[in-house]
Amino acid sequence: MTALNIYIADDDLEDRSFFIEALDDLPLTTEVTQFNNGVDLMDKLFSDDNLPHVIFLDLYMPIMDGFECLMDIRNFKKFKDIYIIAYSGIYREREVNQLKEDGANLFLKKSSSFKELKKLLLKSLQRVKSSNKNEVENGEFVILS
Repeated sequence: MTALNIYIADDDLEDRSFFIEALDDLPLTTEVTQFNNGVDLMDKLFSDDNLPHVIFLDLYMPIMDGFECLMDIRNFKKFKDIYIIAYSGIYREREVNQLKEDGANLFLKKSSSFKELKKLLLKSLQRVKSSNKNEVENGEFVILS
């Protein structure tokens, strides 16, 4: 199978590095592009024809947060097949419900345990690989924590 094209948008360099280290340790072939804010992520989405299979989207970033990115991404038909995994270290039911309404496919609670993060990322990416376009488009939503 071809590599999973993954975008990670998170303003915290340590969190991005932790994610990438965990992804590199998985039995999957991935290609990862990092962004430290939502504006750069959106610029890349609009300027590149090679769209990602999945976006890991931190909810709390300066300039343009994950909620705003999600709404913008879901407002454009050309991005309808991108699987979006919103994540945060904080779980607030109201916000997670908002993510579901706004078109996220999955919510992932950040883990400080490397082993746990690997397990959650593997589960997440297995869902991405097995999902079909209808599930993405019709708003399948899962919470992993």
